[in-house]
Amino acid sequence: MLSPSYDQMLLWVTLVLLGLGLVMVYSASIAIAEADKATGHQAAYYLIRQTIFIVIGLAAALATFQIPVAWWQKMAPYLFLAGLGLLVLVLIPGVGRNVNGSQRWLSLFVINLQPSEFVKLFAAMYAADYAVRKSEQMDSIVKGFLPMVAVMILVGFLLLREPDFGAFAVVAAISISILWLGGINVKIFIALLAILPVAIYFLIVSSDYRLQRVIGFLDPWADPYGKGYQLSHALIAFGRGEWVGVGLGASVEKLLYLPEAHTDFLLAVIAEELGFIGVLTVLGLFAWIVIRAFGIGKEAVANERYFGALLAQGIGIWMGVQGIINIGVNMGVLPTKGLTLPLLSFGGSGILANCIAMAILLRIDFENRRLQKGLPA
Repeated sequence: MLSPSYDQMLLWVTLVLLGLGLVMVYSASIAIAEADKATGHQAAYYLIRQTIFIVIGLAAALATFQIPVAWWQKMAPYLFLAGLGLLVLVLIPGVGRNVNGSQRWLSLFVINLQPSEFVKLFAAMYAADYAVRKSEQMDSIVKGFLPMVAVMILVGFLLLREPDFGAFAVVAAISISILWLGGINVKIFIALLAILPVAIYFLIVSSDYRLQRVIGFLDPWADPYGKGYQLSHALIAFGRGEWVGVGLGASVEKLLYLPEAHTDFLLAVIAEELGFIGVLTVLGLFAWIVIRAFGIGKEAVANERYFGALLAQGIGIWMGVQGIINIGVNMGVLPTKGLTLPLLSFGGSGILANCIAMAILLRIDFENRRLQKGLPA
């Protein structure tokens, strides 16, 4: 029997998450869609749009899968520069679109594009390419470490101007992890980890917006109708769900109580309707993606495909870190960040970027399998 030419289980896990997300986005958004004049009071408004996003995402993923990994390595610096350009465009008055006090979107008439979603992927590509190109200089602070730090500071500055601290945290995690996996000097890495908590502290206290979010997170019940409103209702949703949930479609919190129920706080609705079992299933699916990403990366190293290895692991770190942050925010373990749950939450940019990333991961695995059979990648 011939072995498959790609990781079928990884594909199915991705499709299951997309399908589960579609069902839960519909369930979580019915009330807000019916109540909102902008949606024409159509209950299926978000369902239709999410379906379109997924179809576009899958079509883009199919096209992406045909592109060799070597092409992505060649284009990594240019794609990263394009991402920086989009982050600059977002900040230009009249060009970037402001929603709920954050200027993170570019209006494309039919949809809004969120550049930070694609910058996560471009940052993973750039960091992987950088680590491969500078492999012999990774022990040097001046030649190996500082150039990458300078670039990431620029990205961080642009993201924090939006403000989008969540995206910055994910990009920083991806970049730092790839540098570590790429062989950065251990002393430099330890020094970086030591500096990070101090940097995060100053980032928080330097912005009243971020400081208020942290205060609300520390004790949401101190101001349940103000700073702690969103988190307190998310926790109520988790409490109501218990082991098996109240049943699909039976959530009370989605009835205009929990803000952003179909985006940032979709997991709270999953917890309420599908219970601990539903949340555990989501965690298990994300864990599988991360484990397989690192497994694919290890196989790429064995084939001496170092860019593909680092990019695969970078994609796994992206999905894992963003998933952990979103889940932590929903459960009150982390302050609110404005990050969606990859492959699940409503949003065109996120779904498109996630689908392209998973297609690249599958392509890396596809090339690994061909090389192991003695075939050209």
